[in-house]
Formats: sequence, C-alpha cells, structure tokens
Amino acid sequence: MTDAASVGGPSRTARVDAVNALRFLLRADVTAQLRSYRSLVLNFALPAILLFAASQGKRASRLGGPNAVVNLALTVGLVSIGTVAYSMAVARDRDNGVLQRLRATPAPTWTIMGSRWIVQLGAVVVMSVMVFIVAALLDNITFTATGYFFTLLVALLGSAVFLSIGQAIVGLIPSADTLNAAGRLVYVPLIGLSLFGQSDLLGTPFEMVSRWSPGGCLETLLSATTGAASWSGETWGAILACLCYTLVFAGIGIRWFRWTAR
Repeated sequence: MTDAASVGGPSRTARVDAVNALRFLLRADVTAQLRSYRSLVLNFALPAILLFAASQGKRASRLGGPNAVVNLALTVGLVSIGTVAYSMAVARDRDNGVLQRLRATPAPTWTIMGSRWIVQLGAVVVMSVMVFIVAALLDNITFTATGYFFTLLVALLGSAVFLSIGQAIVGLIPSADTLNAAGRLVYVPLIGLSLFGQSDLLGTPFEMVSRWSPGGCLETLLSATTGAASWSGETWGAILACLCYTLVFAGIGIRWFRWTAR
C-alpha cells in the first residue's frame, strides 16, 4: 500500500523550503534596506522635501494645484525606489559577489529577486502613506477612503513599471559605476516627461510622447484617483500601457540579467 504521507512529499517539501528561503531573504533584505542611508533618503526624504517645497507660496498652483503636487511627489518617490535605489542595490550586491553566493545556496532563484521586489513594494506603500500624511499636515489635502485606496493601487502598479525599468537597466549594464551614471540619466527624463504629460506647453507632439511615457501614464492614473481629472477611456489606456511597460522591461531585465559582474 502506498504511504499517503509520501504522496506529493517531495514537491510539498520543495514548496516549504522555498517559503522558508523567501522568509529568510525578506528578513535580510529589509535589514539591508533600513541600514542603507541612500535608500532611505531616496525612498522617503526626497518625496517629503519635494512636497514641502512645492506647497510653498504659489508654486502649487503653477504645477497644476495641490493634487498635482501630491501626484508629482508620488511619481518622484516611485522613480527613486524602482529605477535608482533598486537597480543600484542589485548592482552593488552583484559587484560584491552577494548574488553569486546566494545563487549557490538551496534557495530557488526566483526567491532571491522576488524578495527584493517585495521589499521595494513595501517601501512604496510606506512612502505613499507618508506622502498622504505630509500632504494632509501641510496643505490639508485629503481624499476619500476610496481615493486613498485606488491611489495606493496605482502607486503599486507604477512601482511595478519602474521596478521593471530598473531590472532592465541592471540586466543590460553589468558595471555598478556605469549603472549609477545611466540611472541618473534615465531618472531626469522619467520625471520630466511626467511633468509635461498633462500639458501642451511644449507642443502637441511632445505632449503626446510625455502623456504615454511611463511617468505620463502614471500621472494620468494618479490624476483620476486623486480627483484632479475624471476617469475616461484614456485612463484605461494608461493602465494597459503600464502593464505593457512592465512586461516588456521585466522581460528584458530577466533575459539579459547577469548574476556576476563579469
């Protein structure tokens, strides 16, 4: 008679081992995140400082109103977390041989990178809540419970887009020094395009490019969830574009990712 406990035993054991490995990696990655001064500044201090600076005087009205300032702060935080902080952390660990040592352990490969994505998504939630609190304290900018919920969902969707861009960058560029320079070059246009995605100040062609860029699509979604604009067919198009960006850039990052610097 077949022992019932042995049916599916190896696969169940493998699943348990993967969960334990993921739990261990999450604990290690969270600790590393909290100990990284640069990550803390990029993830949390920069959006708060921007929100404070943009809310002073008539700057908020020049940027499109209080809701637009909140959207900009969220966008800056998402780009900082996904495109800069994440890619630099992975590149640094790759240069130091951390990824190679982790890959030699029994932990499944997907748990190594999956843990880092989960930590970054957690950082996005914390950053978003912090922006909501700072906006409420500085300018009494508040939303409905539904508005907060959907804005947080959009922030998570946006973080997937920018994390996939960061994954593509770290996959295509093996050197941490080169990646640092490339990340800074990518950072500026991502933020700049999001600023002009809702304006034809620089002409219709540029406005169209900005509107359908990753940052522009995020601004469209945030404008709808925070009440700055109504939900429309363009909003659904922005969701589809974000999903396409995520799949394309994540595919590039996974296909050409290197576990060692050489």
